[in-house]
Amino acid sequence: MNTTQVKGNWNEQKGKLKQKFAILTDDDLMFLAGKKDEMIGRLEIKLGKTKEELHKIIEAL
Repeated sequence: MNTTQVKGNWNEQKGKLKQKFAILTDDDLMFLAGKKDEMIGRLEIKLGKTKEELHKIIEAL
């Protein structure tokens, strides 16, 4: 899978997360190389979910 495919898939998942959790913003879901843990940390705080719960939510999209 190339970078364009990953970015496209993430953009689709990001849209679904924003539909499911209206409180999320583009800044909360900014996925940059090397910043995945930072993004997950922001989501944990904002949504009150654990890392494992967030991974399950994203996988289920």
